[in-house]
Amino acid sequence: MSKIAILFPGQGAQAVGMGRQLAETLPAARSLFDRANSVLGYDLAQLCFEGPSEKLDSTVHSQPALYVCSLAALEQLKATKPEVANEAQAAAGLSLGEYTALVFAGVMSFEDGLKVVQQRGQAMQDAADAVPSGMVSVLGLTIEQVQALCDEARQPGEVLQIANLLCPGNIVISGHKSACDRVPELAEKAGAMKTIRLSVAGAFHTSIMQPAVQRLAAALQHVPLTRPRIPVISNVDALAHDDPHEIRHLLVQQVVSPVRWEDSMRSLLGQGFAPFWEIGPGRVLRGLLKRIDRKVAAEGIEA
Repeated sequence: MSKIAILFPGQGAQAVGMGRQLAETLPAARSLFDRANSVLGYDLAQLCFEGPSEKLDSTVHSQPALYVCSLAALEQLKATKPEVANEAQAAAGLSLGEYTALVFAGVMSFEDGLKVVQQRGQAMQDAADAVPSGMVSVLGLTIEQVQALCDEARQPGEVLQIANLLCPGNIVISGHKSACDRVPELAEKAGAMKTIRLSVAGAFHTSIMQPAVQRLAAALQHVPLTRPRIPVISNVDALAHDDPHEIRHLLVQQVVSPVRWEDSMRSLLGQGFAPFWEIGPGRVLRGLLKRIDRKVAAEGIEA
């Protein structure tokens, strides 16, 4: 019997127009947008459907938008493939997507999760605005080579560190803008295939996000969490956790810790999970999964 795992995308998967078709054809999806508007205090549906992209791409908006659109896509899965939604035995989400996974697993309500995600996005945006910083994807190098690259590009007083371990040969580093600016040339010398500057507000998953930690902890403190009905893999340690107190602590740690996505996927693969279903905007997670295991079955419901 197959062991189904559900995956939810993270920031960067957003695109203008996402969620529109779901909202127009599926009352349960439309209801999520209506509920989101009252929680957020602005018209999220209009922003997702019509943009402008600069506004949708800002951290403060893209995080709630991806959260709601992914859960709208989940409603489509429930409507068209109820057996997949009902029989899934594990979930994971990339960074922000971990919140969506926790809602799917019954750890927190839609509204509570959205309130936290809104505050998380605002806190991370503010931390990014305070320090010129960014993220660079480095393709074609090993972890050891990328670590050496960070050490070489970083100057005294700067942060530059591994932020996302996505799949073999795809590692994202994150830090001060001045350090990020040195990366392309040094990476080329080290033999990297290429580097891609990510269009994000700042150095997520590094100590530059430390100012967001306290605010996120305060936001999570008042949210009731229950034990997950299925395991949800944490980005921080690539393990599943049952204890709500532990989950709360790890969600706070996540903003300043590297995302161990490859380890998370290998953990699920090692436990015999397949097929995987990516639920939400884009196809990034299926692409990463195929780089980890070419043969694994992966499908999706896009928003």
